[in-house]
Amino acid sequence: MSLAAAVLRRLVTGLVVLWAAATAGYLALLAAPGDTVDSIVGDGADTPLIRAQIVAEWGLDRPAVVQYVDYLWRATHGDLGRSYLLQRPVRDVVGEQLWPTLKLALAAALLGVVLSLLLAISTRRPWARRVSSTAELVLVSTPPFLIGIILLSVFSFRLGLFPVAGDRGFAALVLPAVTLALPIAGILTQVLRDGLDRALDEPFAVTARSRGLRESAVLLRHALRHALLPAVTLTGWLFGILLGGAVIIESVFGRPGLGQVTLAAVTSKDMPVVLAVVVLSAAVYVVLNTAADLAYLIVDPRLRRS
Repeated sequence: MSLAAAVLRRLVTGLVVLWAAATAGYLALLAAPGDTVDSIVGDGADTPLIRAQIVAEWGLDRPAVVQYVDYLWRATHGDLGRSYLLQRPVRDVVGEQLWPTLKLALAAALLGVVLSLLLAISTRRPWARRVSSTAELVLVSTPPFLIGIILLSVFSFRLGLFPVAGDRGFAALVLPAVTLALPIAGILTQVLRDGLDRALDEPFAVTARSRGLRESAVLLRHALRHALLPAVTLTGWLFGILLGGAVIIESVFGRPGLGQVTLAAVTSKDMPVVLAVVVLSAAVYVVLNTAADLAYLIVDPRLRRS
C-alpha cells in the first residue's frame, strides 16, 4: 500500500466515524420522549410562532429521509441550528466558548507529554522507578476534580500564587492545565517506560552498544523512537478524554468554555446545543485520532515501506 493510499484510507475512516456520530445524535433527538418540537424548544419560550419556525428550520413537515439529508447538509456547512432558549445560532454559542476549552486541553496535553517524557527518561534507576511508579498510580487513581481542589487549596487559597477563578492571563491557566495534565502524565509515563524497557533489550540496542555508544545515546537516539508508537496511540485517545474532563475542571475553576455551555444546555434541555457539542466532540476526536494514525508513518519508517 502506498503512502497516499494509507493516508486516504485513514481520512475516509475518519469521515465515516464522524457521519456515524452525527447520525447517532440526530436519531437521539428524534427518539427523545415527546414531540420533536418540544425537545428542540427545551425550557425556552414556547409560542406558536417559535414552533412554526422550528418546523420550517428542521423540515419537520417533510419526509424523514429529506429531514435527515437536510440536517447532514446543513451540518457539513457549519449550520448547527438555533438555540431557542438563548435565541442565538448554535454556531455562535459554541464557537465563542470553543477556544477557552481548546486552550486548556492543548496546554494540559503539552504539559502531560513533556512530563511523561522527562519522567520516563530520568527514572531509569530502581529507586527512582519505584518512587515514580507510586506517584503515577496515585495520580491515575485520583479523580481530576479532587486534584484540582487540592491545588486550589494549596496554591490559591493558602499561598495566593494563582487566581482562584477566571480566564485572564497565563496564571489562570496554570492550575487547570496541571490538574488535567497530571493523570495524563501518569498513564503516558508508564507506557513510555515499558516501551523503553522493551526497546533497550532489542538487537538494535545491543548492536548500538557494541559500537561504543553510551547508554544515554542508545536511549535517546534509538530506543525512544521505538517506544513512542504506543504513546502516540494513547495521546490521541487521551486528548479526547481531556475534552471530557474539561467539562468538570472548568466548573471547579470557574472558567468559561464548552463545559459551562454543555452543563447549562443539559440542565435547560437545550437539545440543539447538546447535539452540536456531541458532533463537535466527535469531530475533534476524529481529527486527533487520524493525526495519531498519520504520525505512525513519521515515527516508524517501516510502516511507510509496508
